[in-house]
Amino acid sequence: MKIYPLQFEPILKERIWGGDKLKTILNKTIPSPTTGESWELSAVEGQVSVIANGDYKGQFLTDIINEYPVALLGTTVFERFGKQFPLLFKYLDAKQDLSIQVHPNDELARKRHNSFGKTEMWYIMQADPEARIIVGFKEDSSASEYVENLEKKSLLSILNDVKVQKGDVFFLETGTVHAIGAGMVVAEIQQTSDITYRLYDFDRMDADGNTRELHIDLAIDAINYLKTDTYRTCTNNSNESNNIVDCPYFTTNSVPLDGEMMVHKQGDTFTVYMCVDGNFEIGYDGVIYTYKKGDTVLIPAAMDSFVLNGKASLLEIYIS
Repeated sequence: MKIYPLQFEPILKERIWGGDKLKTILNKTIPSPTTGESWELSAVEGQVSVIANGDYKGQFLTDIINEYPVALLGTTVFERFGKQFPLLFKYLDAKQDLSIQVHPNDELARKRHNSFGKTEMWYIMQADPEARIIVGFKEDSSASEYVENLEKKSLLSILNDVKVQKGDVFFLETGTVHAIGAGMVVAEIQQTSDITYRLYDFDRMDADGNTRELHIDLAIDAINYLKTDTYRTCTNNSNESNNIVDCPYFTTNSVPLDGEMMVHKQGDTFTVYMCVDGNFEIGYDGVIYTYKKGDTVLIPAAMDSFVLNGKASLLEIYIS
């Protein structure tokens, strides 16, 4: 494999709740003023990322993985997942509230959909003054209480509503009822899965007067009814990898870059950098690669030593 940092063509998604901040804040070329998602790095079937730079430009991520699985994924990742790329990376612009939803765990998703579950995390890149999210229940609940409040259209009364600001991080294990609220841009890291059970969509209709499908029955045994702590904090030492989330599916670090930082890898996992603020460079094999806010870059596992340089806030993601 020819080793260099890989970038990808964004897969842009129009959504009923989307806006134009992916253009105004992240400089994406969006198809409409209701663009809700930019899938930065995906191996979801039918939504596979295309490489945007270098020798492999125009090729699908999955083609390169099939040809060079260990060099790209790493020894540990290949042993665990084979030639599957196990994570999905997105930026989201919520001009309106997203639906209240939940994701099944691995066991349920495999049984029902032949899919991974969907553990995820959110990094708040921008938030309007009153922006809020829903994460879990205010107090321990139950299936019967959930159904009763759903029928009475009072579900919001038992859910945990949290005000957010730039830099906040939330880790959502499968089963956590959640919704991104209006007025924020979010970087999302998740398992490779597009399985979502929609519980409530505020009775809104699309341009054709149709409501979106709900999955109330499917959700009942997917929900974790216990109160959960989703907020995550970390130290923020400059030019170091500061751990935020460490779970079986991914590890995410915050890297406040201010100058130069050497990075050494062991070849056991790929690494992804999401630039959530500022500008930076990667120096590798005598070549300088430049990136800006909103860029996402995949470092193949075989790229074992390189230099980060610039003034930026990075999320560093890999699999332990």
